[in-house]
Amino acid sequence: MSLLQFITAVPWDVRRGSGCYVGTRTLVDALRQLGIDVGLITPRITTPVYTATRVVFNQTLRWRHFSGDATVGIDADGYAIADKRGRVPHIACIKGVLGDAVRFEQGFTRASMALQARLEAKHARRADRVITVSQYCAGRLEELYGVKNAAIVPELINLRGWRQLFQANPAVPDPRTFTVLSVCRFYPRKRLDMLLGAVVLLRDHIPQLEVRIVGGGPEYQRLKQLSSELRVERAVRWVGDVSLNQLAAEYNRSDVFCLPSAQEGFGIVFLEAMAAEKPIVAARTAAVPEVVRSGILVEPEDPEALADGILLLYRDPDLRKSLAVAGLRHVEQFDMHRVAARFLSEVARIAPAVKIPPGLNVEHAS
Repeated sequence: MSLLQFITAVPWDVRRGSGCYVGTRTLVDALRQLGIDVGLITPRITTPVYTATRVVFNQTLRWRHFSGDATVGIDADGYAIADKRGRVPHIACIKGVLGDAVRFEQGFTRASMALQARLEAKHARRADRVITVSQYCAGRLEELYGVKNAAIVPELINLRGWRQLFQANPAVPDPRTFTVLSVCRFYPRKRLDMLLGAVVLLRDHIPQLEVRIVGGGPEYQRLKQLSSELRVERAVRWVGDVSLNQLAAEYNRSDVFCLPSAQEGFGIVFLEAMAAEKPIVAARTAAVPEVVRSGILVEPEDPEALADGILLLYRDPDLRKSLAVAGLRHVEQFDMHRVAARFLSEVARIAPAVKIPPGLNVEHAS
């Protein structure tokens, strides 16, 4: 049995680890189901400051012995061992280019993320192979880090698991309201302020509008204050962090999914919305057009364009249905086992000891 060791300092829960946690966990689960032995190497010492935890963790890796067929470092993690002589083959798996995201932050968060971006650049330059999740990320890796020819293996979704969740948590859109769902961690780059601005413009056109926002994060207080200033409290529901069962119910009861991010290395929530058979409104920027092939994509940073996209779907139920059905078909290519097979084939290019499980047709995994 092949052994891969995943190295990650990302907090192992969705509230703190966000999409990086979800993508890594799903990949690990899929590889294990394909018969690969996957070990997780995570910090033994944590501090109140995540960047400090990450740096300390990576420095301690220098004195650690790694066995198995290959190591896989997530984002910046693994930079301290990637140039170590005599090591096993090492892959840098870049889930999101930190050097790209840092431009949307301010203050301490910006400084902290900038340091992590420099470490991530070291990691990508030193690794035997770089795997990233989108063409957009591959382009940013080349532009910002000077790393060329990164292999592209998209993010993935446990379709079977989500379908079971949708079935187990039935809910239908309320015919008395028009419900727009948004799901994210509250960071500046998610541009929830654009969504609130769109609500102002939609109030007179969709009197029964309800916008439900799932998640939390550092922008929460600012967004709540903005909601009050814009006088949209009656139309906006701050749902908070929820369980997977509750999240499935939120997807089920919504009419439309909307996330106006200005920067997405991929966007796993778009896969979830497609799996729930919901039409999507999003900004035409970053990796979003690669993921959302059937949706309403509008100009970024433009609440009026966002409002127009939502209004179009409100007025055209047939369009909502056709986009939802197309998204449901499109999401099949991101099923966890198909994507994990592609990932495994990329690892095997530089780690010959990694064996493709018998019967796994990698050629048909794309």
